[in-house]
Amino acid sequence: MRKEERHKLIMREINLHNKVLSTDLSSLLNISDDTVRRDLKELAETGMLLKVHGGAASKSFVSPFNAQNEVYGLNEKKKIAEKTLKLIRNEMVILTEGGTTILELARMIPENLRVTFFTISPQVSITLSEHSNLEVITIGGKLNKNANVHVGASVINQLVDIKVDLCLLGANAFSSEEGLTDMDWDVVQVKKAIIRSSKKTAVLSISEKLNSAQRIRICGPNQINYLITELPNDSPLLTNYRNDNLILL
Repeated sequence: MRKEERHKLIMREINLHNKVLSTDLSSLLNISDDTVRRDLKELAETGMLLKVHGGAASKSFVSPFNAQNEVYGLNEKKKIAEKTLKLIRNEMVILTEGGTTILELARMIPENLRVTFFTISPQVSITLSEHSNLEVITIGGKLNKNANVHVGASVINQLVDIKVDLCLLGANAFSSEEGLTDMDWDVVQVKKAIIRSSKKTAVLSISEKLNSAQRIRICGPNQINYLITELPNDSPLLTNYRNDNLILL
């Protein structure tokens, strides 16, 4: 495989999953670890990605407030955000994580909406705070610099005492067999706690992340109440997700 083709595939994986491990890229591309390291170094030097421990991360995911960072699938994420607004009603209590899709939602909240938001994301809390009728509560803890969300025991302990109407989760990977999965152990533990603290759970995912799985399971598909994508509900790509427990938006 030519270097240009490798770089294109590497960037697709990073844009889709926000972070990739060097070992996974080596297996996916069938190349040596040394070749992966050289490719990541070259892409980092040209400003395409950020090198992190064990792999690389998307610049738009780590620094979504930087206008120079192009958000992957921005139009699709805006459609998802618009659909998600249909779930939000006055006086609800909502719990969110971070990510570029949820940031788009935070920007779209109508000014007259009165909602309480809990969030583990500093960036989401800042964006939500621009709306005068929203009450915004940040759940603090150790900052995971690769995902820009708070993680750790202190976050999980705070979540134990919260019961919200709805939680909004982004997806690293989602499938009808494995459910919601991720690769970061600390983030997975916090997302599990978020689901436990919520009456209902919505997953926001661009369709390219469907039918894929990462190494660590967050929850099975039966624990998700809403799956929100940019696709129309009758899309053939959503066939495997149509069941009595999961509402497609």
